[in-house]
Amino acid sequence: MDRQENLNKRKTFMLFALIVNISILFIFKYLSFVTKNIGFLLRNDKILINITLPIGISFFTFQMISYVLDVYYRKATVQKDIINTTLYISMFPQLIAGPIVRYETVAEEINNRIEKPEEFTDGMARFIIGLGKKMLIANYAGFIADKIFLLNGNLSVASAWLGAISYTLQIYFDFSAYSDMAIGLGMMFGFHFHENFNYPYVANSITDFWRRWHISLSTWFRDYVYIPLGGNRVSKKRLVFNLFIVWLLTGIWHGANWTFIAWGLFYFLLLITERFVGFEKHIGFFSHIYTLFFVIIGWVLFRSESISLARQYLSAMFWFGSIGLTDEIFFLYFKFGKVILLIGILLSTPIASLLKKKFLKNANIYKCVSSVGLIFVFILSLLICIKSTYNPFIYFNF
Repeated sequence: MDRQENLNKRKTFMLFALIVNISILFIFKYLSFVTKNIGFLLRNDKILINITLPIGISFFTFQMISYVLDVYYRKATVQKDIINTTLYISMFPQLIAGPIVRYETVAEEINNRIEKPEEFTDGMARFIIGLGKKMLIANYAGFIADKIFLLNGNLSVASAWLGAISYTLQIYFDFSAYSDMAIGLGMMFGFHFHENFNYPYVANSITDFWRRWHISLSTWFRDYVYIPLGGNRVSKKRLVFNLFIVWLLTGIWHGANWTFIAWGLFYFLLLITERFVGFEKHIGFFSHIYTLFFVIIGWVLFRSESISLARQYLSAMFWFGSIGLTDEIFFLYFKFGKVILLIGILLSTPIASLLKKKFLKNANIYKCVSSVGLIFVFILSLLICIKSTYNPFIYFNF
């Protein structure tokens, strides 16, 4: 078999694998959405297919696609053991909601994994931190957000902003909590996953935000979509097209709803504007405010069930269609959650890391304080978990 024939054969297998994985993702996640919109256009509500969405399908199909492409481009060695291949694809710590793990990250550990007592301990600590984020912050912020978003057409300006900020905190602590727990479990079993968040709410631009938020997804689209399309080494028109495709797909990846598509294109417009204006050259305090402002606006669009509901909610935030500046709802939920929201805001900054570095100067004090803190967080989280009703992670839906 000559070189060209071998390359054609490899390309055929690669395309076949891509078609299979994308088809699976389309059928389970998007077929219902497509048929619903076709039915709407044809004014025929009988054209509808309802398919139950498997948990985490977007994550494990993306892992399979990355494996296929890495093997094709010889960035990774093919795994010939079906058990090890299945282990990579269905690794339970991060299977459901990420981070998206590249095969090359864990290839050596799949074959020659070493479990160390100190890493097991560190993994437990990381898991407890994630559990605390979910049970002590995300769930309470989510309770406020859910209650306020249900009142979409009857909100004051203050209530609308409180709901938006609560959801901004909820989605960060909810998703980063799962990533922490996945990374922690991985360490306990001898696997080392890459970090998925780096304090995204302290970003100084939208570009910087996406370097810090859901890092495994943004780097996936960069490596497997943006760069193959030509990246930024192209003309301005082609660059706009490349970014449009990436952010359209990013929106679609998050869900079969027009709000997710609009959310993706919203970031496309922001990123294109930053790139051509050269925004990152003018970094200051204002840049942080600007970034957080548009991120919050984006989360409202992301959270809303429809474009019209998003428009109503955003109108209330800017005094168009609101019932006033404040109302009883605002004071009720602000009083209920002000402490949790304040803690959430503080912990979404690197303040904890700065305190850790300070305490590390005295190892004994650090070990004592961190151990007591982790035990307290674990017990409190466990008690709340037992008491509370079922509250899954947000990204289980994706």
